[in-house]
Amino acid sequence: MLQVKLIVTGDDFGYCPRRNQGIVDCFLAGAVSNVSLLVNGSAAADAAKLARRYNIPIGLHANLSEGSPVCEVLRTNSSLLNQDGFFHGKMGFRTALSKGLLNMSEVKRELKAQVELFRELTGHLPPHMDGHQHIHVLPGKKGILFFQRRAEVRHVFAEVLEEYGIKYTRVPIEPGLHNCDWIPPSLMDFYLGVEEDSFNTVDVFTRHGIRWPDIYIGLSTMGKNMSVSNIWSAIDTAIVEFTSKAPCPAHPTPQSGTVTIELMVHPGYPSVPPVGGCGEGPDDFSQSWERLHELQTLIKPELQSHYKTRNIQLCSFKDL
Repeated sequence: MLQVKLIVTGDDFGYCPRRNQGIVDCFLAGAVSNVSLLVNGSAAADAAKLARRYNIPIGLHANLSEGSPVCEVLRTNSSLLNQDGFFHGKMGFRTALSKGLLNMSEVKRELKAQVELFRELTGHLPPHMDGHQHIHVLPGKKGILFFQRRAEVRHVFAEVLEEYGIKYTRVPIEPGLHNCDWIPPSLMDFYLGVEEDSFNTVDVFTRHGIRWPDIYIGLSTMGKNMSVSNIWSAIDTAIVEFTSKAPCPAHPTPQSGTVTIELMVHPGYPSVPPVGGCGEGPDDFSQSWERLHELQTLIKPELQSHYKTRNIQLCSFKDL
C-alpha cells in the first residue's frame, strides 16, 4: 500500500492569542502536525514559547502584505508601505507589484529581517518558509522581460531561502481545484491566479535547490468549505492524479512507495478586536466563525480514523 506522509500546517501562528490557542489545541489533539509563524504577528513571541513548550514543529510564514515590517529601516519611507504606513494588503501588494512600484532590495531586506527575527524567537532557523497570502510565488511588474527575472518576488524569496539553507517551501498548485464548483467565481479567480503564479515559480525554486511536498491541498478545503468528506476527497483525488502523471525532475514518481502532502489549514478561536493582527488589528478573516469551524472539523475522530485506514502518517517538514 502507498504510504502517505501528511503535513497538516496551521498557518498564521502568532496572529493573536486566540489563534495560537486554537492551533495548539489542534496540535495536542493530533489534528495539526506543523505550524507556520507570522513573526510580525501581535502574539508571535507567545507563539514561539508555546512551540517550545509543546515541541511543535515550526516554520516561517513570510509576510509582506499585512501589518507592519519587522525591519525598522523599512517602517518609514518604504515602497512596501501604503499611505497609512502599513503593508499594501493582499490585493494592494499585487497591484503595486504589477505597476513596478515595489523595490526588490526592500523585499529582500524585509524577508531576511523576518528570518532573523524567527531565529531570535525560536533559537533556530526555519526548516520551511512559505508566504502569507501566497506572496512568495508572485512575479515582478507586468511586462517583465526574461533577463529581468531577478526583479521578481519569487526570485528574491528563493535567494533568501538558498542563502539561509532553508530547504522547504510551499507551491500552492492544488489537484482538482478546477472541479470545485462550490468556490465562488471571484475567489476562484484569485485561486487560479495563485495557481498560474505557482506553475511559473517551479523552475525558479528548482534552480535554487528548494523543495516542497509532492502535493498541496488547502484552497478547496478552506474556511466554510472544510469538511471531513472534502478533505478525504481532496487527498484521494490528489494521490490518484499524482501517481498517474508523468514524473518531473522536482517530483519524480515515488520509488519508495511514499507520497508527501501538505494540507494548509487556518484553525483557531476567532480574534476579538482590538487584540490581534500584525500591527493594524485583526482582519475579518481572523474574526470569522470559519476559524472555529476548521478547528472543530480537524479534530473530528472520523478524520483521524480515515488517516489510519488509508495509511496516512502525520508529520512535519523536519521529517521529510
